[in-house]
Amino acid sequence: MEAKQSTGKYWMLFFFWLAAMIVLLFVYREFFWLALPGVVTYFAKGMDLM
Repeated sequence: MEAKQSTGKYWMLFFFWLAAMIVLLFVYREFFWLALPGVVTYFAKGMDLM
């Protein structure tokens, strides 16, 4: 059996990237997509999909 690892760090990084994406969406609208890989990656890791 595989041991479950803690995903708290990934959830914190997800919320950081989510906040960065929201700020970029309002301040630099043309650059908000730069935060999308971080949001998607850390959401998947937080959900333990990767």
